Amino acid sequence: MEIGIGSDHRGYLKKQKVIKILKQLGYNVTDYGTNSEESVDYPDFAFKVSEDVRDNKIQFGVLICANGIGMAIASNKVNKIRCAKVSNVDEAKHSRIDNDCNVIAIGSDLSIIKIKKILTTFFNTKFNNEERFVRRIKKVDNYEH
Repeated sequence: MEIGIGSDHRGYLKKQKVIKILKQLGYNVTDYGTNSEESVDYPDFAFKVSEDVRDNKIQFGVLICANGIGMAIASNKVNKIRCAKVSNVDEAKHSRIDNDCNVIAIGSDLSIIKIKKILTTFFNTKFNNEERFVRRIKKVDNYEH
């Protein structure tokens, strides 16, 4: 499975740990930056990862910033992206089952143990594909105002 990961400066250190864990779990990981704790603008990294998910260059995206909110907002501006800001395993599970999310945004304040559980759940949970969920996703995808 191809995973892309990006962070801003506040997520950089946690991203480095997450990359090691994902590789240990057998995932192919592409690091989209940032590459230091020097201040950067999170949208730049959210867009890079999300565009490659959209273009099927990677299967899933992982975004890390201080709280995950800014990354999720930026990621969802990219067409065909469904990014969930996730703080626990239940949210990770339902972001996939109900919404077929393809990008996940997490806060760097979460423990690495919790992040590992969240990501493992996210990557291993399949979309329900029930008609009601498909219908709802299509409504969101087709809405442009």
